[in-house]
Amino acid sequence: PHWWLESLGLISWRLICLGSPGGQMTDLLYTEKDLVTSLKDYIRAEESKLERVKWWADKLDSLSAVATQDPEGFLGHPVNAFKLMKRLNTEWADLESLVLSDTTDGFISNLTIQRQHFPTEEDQTGAAKALLRLQDTYKLDANTISTGNLPGVKHKSQMTVEDCYELGKIAYSDVDYYHTELWMAQALKQLDEGEESTIDKVTVLDYLSYAIYQQGEMERALEYTKRLLELDPEHQRAKGNVKYFEFQLEKQRKAEEEESKKQPERPKRETPEKRKKKTKKSFSLVPEKKKYEMLCRGEGIKLTPARQSRLFCRYYDNNRNPMYVLAPVKLQDEWDRPHIVRYLDIISDVEIEKIKQLAKPRLRRATISNPITGVLETASYRISKSAWLTAYEDPMIEKINQRIEDLTGLEMDTAEELQVANYGVGGQYEPHFDFGRKDEPDAFKELGTGNRIATWLFYMSDVTAGGATVFPDVGAAVWPQKGSAVFWYNLFASGEGDYSTRHAACPVLVGNKWVSNKWIHERGQEWRITMMDNVFLKLSNGFEKQLSCVHFHEFYFAR
Repeated sequence: PHWWLESLGLISWRLICLGSPGGQMTDLLYTEKDLVTSLKDYIRAEESKLERVKWWADKLDSLSAVATQDPEGFLGHPVNAFKLMKRLNTEWADLESLVLSDTTDGFISNLTIQRQHFPTEEDQTGAAKALLRLQDTYKLDANTISTGNLPGVKHKSQMTVEDCYELGKIAYSDVDYYHTELWMAQALKQLDEGEESTIDKVTVLDYLSYAIYQQGEMERALEYTKRLLELDPEHQRAKGNVKYFEFQLEKQRKAEEEESKKQPERPKRETPEKRKKKTKKSFSLVPEKKKYEMLCRGEGIKLTPARQSRLFCRYYDNNRNPMYVLAPVKLQDEWDRPHIVRYLDIISDVEIEKIKQLAKPRLRRATISNPITGVLETASYRISKSAWLTAYEDPMIEKINQRIEDLTGLEMDTAEELQVANYGVGGQYEPHFDFGRKDEPDAFKELGTGNRIATWLFYMSDVTAGGATVFPDVGAAVWPQKGSAVFWYNLFASGEGDYSTRHAACPVLVGNKWVSNKWIHERGQEWRITMMDNVFLKLSNGFEKQLSCVHFHEFYFAR
């Protein structure tokens, strides 16, 4: 873009050498005229470039204005989160290349400095995989995600052909042909509907046909390959693929004809009794991953009326604890085996905001305890950010720890620090145990406080869609409710682990999930009277009145 300045320098050199105002000078006039023309071309190019930069700035200014009004809500939409990663990782790099040709040193310097904080290629891939994970867990079709029609969204965002193509390519790089097909098909659909794009149909069809072929559907692969050839008759790979597919399909047809000549054995008919037995056992036989996904979608098993009748809502003071005699807390049973209870309105909005304020500067990728070494490390099945808050950092943390102790009757001095976790879009924690198993003797050796006897979990936000805590082995699902906390024991009275407490945090589909938890250990509990010893006692003081959960709130307001 600065070639015209170089030309000007060359002419200055020539003038010095010639040293004559005669014909050569006239020539220079014409040369100058040519330079002016070139200068105007340069100005037009710069104006065109600036128009493109201005278009970018206006677009991003408008988007940022909306996004910054409600950052968590905006980023609670998985498409917005993905597109933010894509913009910062890919599109800003294109803008940088565009602006580098100018002398805007201030912008370039600032961009270069800020770029160190930009997401990497790995981050963009991670955001894409989060979308694919949500798609599978919640059984969403590509069009639903692409059009942004997710439950409860505030900031609807649509995906472009380029976005869909990018997702398909990431799946393809992972040898995930199932998702490659879904997203290349969506990209093709949007192109067929007339959306303008730098991605052409030939490129999309090439990926799509190959992904379908890899899944064993040769007829469909042939159909899309022929369509590709209609658009680009000279596409060499497509020509070869058509011949190969047709040969293989003919071979397959002949093999089927040969097979049909043989008399197949008639399959035995399945009786209604057998079908009924199979249905009853179906949930227990489902693989854990499928159970987990079913529960995340709210497709868990329902309790029988007999089991449901054993679940109560009550006012609870933990055996007349002085803190709760006059103001007992609201407690409800969530599940019977394992026994999971929920405390309602147990943490205030002020406390929640204080915890988040303390935790935000320290949030780091969440870790798990290595079952062999006991050392904390990151894991692909736990996707969240967490921070640890100690009691001496703020009086409010000490107050919250004391509240847990008063209500559970368990010693907090040997418990782990309060862990705060934030699950953004796609954030999850796949099925796991909180306690150390027999084959993990060193799981909590460094702490020296024994095994994790119980788990206390605060929900510090509501979640628009997704984000349940599920127990795949028993079919239980507990949904986030801001201000509440759930509690369960991980160990039996014998000290043996309760394997039915295996649980998971479902991926957040829309919204932002904030939780904080307290892992309570064995040491120090030897002489404690625990909440589990008292929770079913029918006390006569009037405050521990058991109610049907349906009438719980009516009773509360009547009081």
